[in-house]
Amino acid sequence: MEEYKYTIILEKEDEGGYHAFCPALPGCHTQGDTYEETLENIEDAIKLYIESLKAHQEPIPDEDITIKPLKVTA
Repeated sequence: MEEYKYTIILEKEDEGGYHAFCPALPGCHTQGDTYEETLENIEDAIKLYIESLKAHQEPIPDEDITIKPLKVTA
């Protein structure tokens, strides 16, 4: 098995629960009721995404993301 590293973003939802997505994999989103459940769900979603790419003989994206806090005065 190959190992891949991707950045994920988790957002707390106003109505409860969490939303997670992987910017390097377009359309790879999930949600969960708890932080832990959401982490498990996004890991599963990424695995399924990669399996689908492999099944269709498509390239597995490399991540090229920089995360940096930015202070803006408006």
